Amino acid sequence: MSHRPSVRWWSLAEGLCWTLALISLPTWTAMHLAGAAGARHELNRFAALEAASQLDAASPDQSLWSDARVRAWRNAVNHPAPAPLGVLRIPRLHLEAPLLAGSDDATLDRGLGHIEDTAAPGSDGNAGIAGHRDGFFRVLKDITEGDAIELQTLGGREVYRVERTWIVDPDDVSVLDPTPSRSMTLVTCYPFYFVGSAPQRFIVRAVSVRSAQH
Repeated sequence: MSHRPSVRWWSLAEGLCWTLALISLPTWTAMHLAGAAGARHELNRFAALEAASQLDAASPDQSLWSDARVRAWRNAVNHPAPAPLGVLRIPRLHLEAPLLAGSDDATLDRGLGHIEDTAAPGSDGNAGIAGHRDGFFRVLKDITEGDAIELQTLGGREVYRVERTWIVDPDDVSVLDPTPSRSMTLVTCYPFYFVGSAPQRFIVRAVSVRSAQH
């Protein structure tokens, strides 16, 4: 008889342990899944940054470039610069270029530039991206409606579809106005083979495939 209380307390303690375990299991599972998802996200971010940094130093396809632009690129990549924002690809046109912050000549000698005061690449709104017509963006002479444009940033990979192209005067900045859907606007000088300062701008508007499906 003297052992019954200890047996009863042992049973209660065991039951309490099982109860606490069952209560903790969902929390542990959620924390484990969140940790795994966070780790994958950070690995994806690292991979994107590493790919962009390697591409910044790699020699691009310069078969369509002007001699002056090739020399400018070689000079630019020999100097240190901030890490790229990401990578822009147009698979059909075999374009793969680092996307950098800013749109000054020094930046565009090195890669494509995110135009100041436009939506961040990969975010909602209208992200403006500039490039030289005798460098990375000379391939835009062959772009067509429906072409895919891939944008790889630290936030992940996103696909856009070309919606339209048109030509504007240099002072027509309305092409960079905010848009209700997630989009990007590529801007370069035009005509592509004009000798001297080109008098117009060639515009490509592409919309996120995800936005187009909504």
